[in-house]
Amino acid sequence: MEDTGSTDRTPPQEGDRPGSAAAGPGSFVIATFNVHAGVDGWGRPFDVVGTAQGIDADVLVLEESWSPEGGPGTAERVAAAMGYEVLAHPLAGGRLASPDLRADERWMRSLDWRGASHAIFLDSEVPFGSRVRSSARYRSAQRGHWGIAVLSRLPVNHSRVFELGRLARDRAQRAAVIVSVQVGPFAVTVVGTHMSHITYGAFRHYLRLRRHLRATIGPGPAVLAGDMNLWGPPVTAFFPGWSRALRAKTWPAWRPHSHVDHVLVRGPLRVAEARVLPASGSDHLPVRVRLEIDPLGAADRAGMAAPSRARTCASAERGGAASGSGTHGC
Repeated sequence: MEDTGSTDRTPPQEGDRPGSAAAGPGSFVIATFNVHAGVDGWGRPFDVVGTAQGIDADVLVLEESWSPEGGPGTAERVAAAMGYEVLAHPLAGGRLASPDLRADERWMRSLDWRGASHAIFLDSEVPFGSRVRSSARYRSAQRGHWGIAVLSRLPVNHSRVFELGRLARDRAQRAAVIVSVQVGPFAVTVVGTHMSHITYGAFRHYLRLRRHLRATIGPGPAVLAGDMNLWGPPVTAFFPGWSRALRAKTWPAWRPHSHVDHVLVRGPLRVAEARVLPASGSDHLPVRVRLEIDPLGAADRAGMAAPSRARTCASAERGGAASGSGTHGC
């Protein structure tokens, strides 16, 4: 594997956890991981829960989380194992195939992202052609939903979903899950998203999300994390005032050459540590960042926010809603 740009691949240390002596009360860990529905391109499963336990984040953004019909999804299984509160939002319906008996040592068959031998078939927005629909692999695949989730073991003050809509060539709707979490006395806004490809016209979604965040989240500490399907310089150009927590190659996992999985920060936040973690089965590498809140800066911008346990999942557009577990009523 090529150098991912990370300078530190050691496992998370005990001092990374919020409230520990090493971390301090204003320190927390956020991570983003595109899990590719928990399988490789052939449909062979990997240990998403174990990977999440190794990441050990206080807030974890999962892209391409899979929720089968009639059973717990990827995000729910991670949450159950780690005590997270989960806020999940479906972006597309489709099918997840069983492992392909023809699988070899490669992550997937070459140039087969949309072919009949791939593992994920998203067809709720754009149907596949007759060749794929008639294949035994497609017809035997498990139905379910593909989406995004934000998982938190920090107290959640409130949450909502901002719908971005669907671009003409995209197989999924797009959205951002916006969550306020409590880090000690401070409220931190976390925005988790999975953007479309720029070749599909994703700049429209970038501009829409930028306008929405400018209008709604205020001047306090904020984090924007997810698979942006875009390199760092244009991402930061779309979000002036935000900065990248790290610059590293995250995709494809077996020979990374592009930085598409991002953690952007804004406001009184300092990056204490940022790293790309090793490959675990997805085509993306996980990104893990420990942040520290500047208490003077946070107080100057927004004051010390008292914890609020109100649960709101009202979307600013079209009435989107996040699904939750535990005591979260969304």
